[in-house]
Amino acid sequence: MDAGTAANYRGGHDNLGDNGGVRGKEGSAAVKVAETGDDILNRIVEICHSYGNDKSFLIQILLKCQEEYNWLSKDVLRWIGEILHVPLNEIYEITTFYKVFNLIPKGKNLLKVCNGTACHVRKAPVLLSKVSSVLGIDPGETTKDMLFGLETVGCLGCCALGPVLVVNDQYYSNPTIGELKKIIAAHK
Repeated sequence: MDAGTAANYRGGHDNLGDNGGVRGKEGSAAVKVAETGDDILNRIVEICHSYGNDKSFLIQILLKCQEEYNWLSKDVLRWIGEILHVPLNEIYEITTFYKVFNLIPKGKNLLKVCNGTACHVRKAPVLLSKVSSVLGIDPGETTKDMLFGLETVGCLGCCALGPVLVVNDQYYSNPTIGELKKIIAAHK
C-alpha cells in the first residue's frame, strides 16, 4: 500500500472517535486506538482488495472488517461503500438485518448472560446484576478500556447449568461475585 491510499478513500470522514455504546465520556478509548485513521483505512482497502473489490462479497468483507476491529464504525462502513461503490444505505440495510454485525464497539472479551426460561427462573437476573456490578456496565455496553462487553442472550442450550455466564467460549454455572472477579481478572 502506498502512503496515498488512505487519502484516496478518506472522503472527509474523520470521526473515528465515535464510541457508540462505550460507557464513558467523550474521548473514550476506541478499538485499536493505537492505529490512526489512515492505518485503519489502509487495512480496509487491503481487505476489499483481497476480495477483488467485488461488491458481491460485501457480507464477507464486512465480516472480515469486523473480525479485525470487533465492530463496524460509521467510517468503516462509508469507506467500504466508497471502495466497492455501494450506497451507504444498502450497507446499513445489511448490517442492521443480520445480528452478527456490531455497529457499536464490542469489548475484546464478550460476556453473555443467558436469560432463557430455565436460566431466568434460576435467577439469571441476579447473575446479570452481579456481572454488571463487577464490570461497571449494563448489558449492551462496553468497558472504557474496551476489554469487556456485556450482553444477554435468549438461550445457550445448557439449561441444566443455569443460570449461565459465557465468557468468550467458556461456560460458568452461577458464579459468585468472588468467582466473577477471578474470571474477569484472568481475561485482562
